[in-house]
Amino acid sequence: MMKNKLGIIIGFALGVAGFLWLFKLIILDNTPPEDELAPRIVVILSVLNGFLFAFIGSRIQRYFVKKKNYKI
Repeated sequence: MMKNKLGIIIGFALGVAGFLWLFKLIILDNTPPEDELAPRIVVILSVLNGFLFAFIGSRIQRYFVKKKNYKI
């Protein structure tokens, strides 16, 4: 049962973590401390990015499962 969701879980985790890491490198390092950022928008965007990567991970997993004819 859990093997079916592995691509989705890994994709979501990589999508959220990757977005937050890139946000820190690109935005936070170049923003002065006096400026205020909207943390809710950052969280919403990271979750949406996680959903996108979860979808991509699901598609990649389905492609390899169908190619090898494994039953997961």
